[in-house]
Amino acid sequence: MTNLKPTPGLVRVCMAQVNTTVGDFAFNQKKVIDALVFAKTQKCQVVVFPEMTIPGYPPEDLLFKQSFVDQNYKVLHSLTAHTRGLLAVVGFVERDPKSKALYNSAAVFFDGKLAAIYRKNKLPNYGVFDEKRYFSEGKKPLIFKAFGARWGISICEDIWDKESFVYRREYSRKIDCLINISASPYCRGKQKTRIDLMKKLTGSTKSWVLYLNLVGGQDELVFDGGSLLVDPSGKLAAESPQFKEDLRVVELAFKGAKRKAYIKNKVMVEEEEIYKALTLGLGDYVTKNGFKKAVIGLSGGIDSALVAALAVDALGAENVIGVTMPSPYTSTETYADSKALAAKLGIRCLEFRIDSLFSEFQKVLKSVFADLEANSTEENLQARIRGTLLMALSNKFGYLVLTTGNKSEMATGYCTLYGDMAGGFAVIKDVPKTMVFQLADWRNKHAGLALIPRSIIDRAPSAELRPNQKDQDSLPAYKFLDQLIDAYVEKDASIEKLLNLGVGESEVIRMVRLIDTNEYKRRQAPPGIKITPRAFGRDRRMPITNRFLEKR
Repeated sequence: MTNLKPTPGLVRVCMAQVNTTVGDFAFNQKKVIDALVFAKTQKCQVVVFPEMTIPGYPPEDLLFKQSFVDQNYKVLHSLTAHTRGLLAVVGFVERDPKSKALYNSAAVFFDGKLAAIYRKNKLPNYGVFDEKRYFSEGKKPLIFKAFGARWGISICEDIWDKESFVYRREYSRKIDCLINISASPYCRGKQKTRIDLMKKLTGSTKSWVLYLNLVGGQDELVFDGGSLLVDPSGKLAAESPQFKEDLRVVELAFKGAKRKAYIKNKVMVEEEEIYKALTLGLGDYVTKNGFKKAVIGLSGGIDSALVAALAVDALGAENVIGVTMPSPYTSTETYADSKALAAKLGIRCLEFRIDSLFSEFQKVLKSVFADLEANSTEENLQARIRGTLLMALSNKFGYLVLTTGNKSEMATGYCTLYGDMAGGFAVIKDVPKTMVFQLADWRNKHAGLALIPRSIIDRAPSAELRPNQKDQDSLPAYKFLDQLIDAYVEKDASIEKLLNLGVGESEVIRMVRLIDTNEYKRRQAPPGIKITPRAFGRDRRMPITNRFLEKR
């Protein structure tokens, strides 16, 4: 054990739930220093930061660049002087000087010195995680004394893997508080799972558990924060808010000392949680990648309406441009609704009629398509004309094009390559269609008015690429489809089990085939925010060339 200066009784801790950016070392350094200054003003003794605080998470193949790791070290050493009078736990990338192996590590500073380093013991290598590609496993636990208590350090997966040393009795008996620094990405229901885990963990360690999670958007991932403090009896003592930065001061009581009570956070309903995850992920993707404004094609349908509302909440109405592009098949109702939506959201709305452009494309192709019946080719031409116009605005003005496809469409290929899939960020690509409706309803309820016109929510979904077209002409009811996608994609259910959903065998097989054969489209889709446990691309990775067929 490393012996540090003890202080009996209460220990004041700053839970520094910060939003870092991968590779922006100066920005991340300032985040840490500002939090250390704040902690001193609040008379804190301990400050805890998230996993990989200094480089940002996940840095992926940037870890193969020596200069990246070197800059990470430069920032690490610059923090030393700022930790005088404090114990600080900061995540960083460690390189062993002899073996050159990399470790996902935690630096423990005490009173202006780098006192100890802990190396992550369990490396996740599933779903969105590829840590064994980059890091070696740490083998030794770290326990040290400070302020009259014994502190153990762990990193993220160390508390999720029951084979980790934190669950060993010979370890747990030696600690008064287990600190876990984490970068745990959001998916539906994740916070409840974390709280349940922390409560069970205290049953094993009989100690305080302080869980400090990263917050912020990074490409497809959203880190939702929600840092936790659980007392030795398993009672939730403090919870940081989800989806925003927070410097929370808490007290840990040792040796019979009494601490103040904490006010619990209001529990979010699922729709609010998902909406805030999407808003944070979108806002961070735009700002961290240097964009200022976003542009969206407004169809008068529910998907584009929800994306527009999310964009306004993430970026401000002044930074969102809507574009309505009526075709010969656009109804007066959807046209009016796209205008009404823009007015209610307070965004600028451009209008480009595509009738003449569509006609010119048909003229060019007339001789080649002679004697052939119109089909999805002509339908897709309209979507591709719209995609071209949106990308022209992006090119000219530097706007980020937000696509509007949802998970149900992405799963079945009910979307057009280089058409409605053309853009820079697919905000709702992991949101099932039924949840799109729920989110729109929640947003209106939250606003206290029909921010998204009721007619948009109530109207039967349609791509409006041919006369009287409805989504359900090509797809089963979304309620059934989303259940099937959840079972087949999220849970790898067999066709036999899918038949229990109550739909005929031929329809089940057709949907499974659509999901399997449209991988080539999904590979070409823009990145988008993960909100389900098994999102396409990051979690579910399937080959494009694939002759395997699910059979009953």
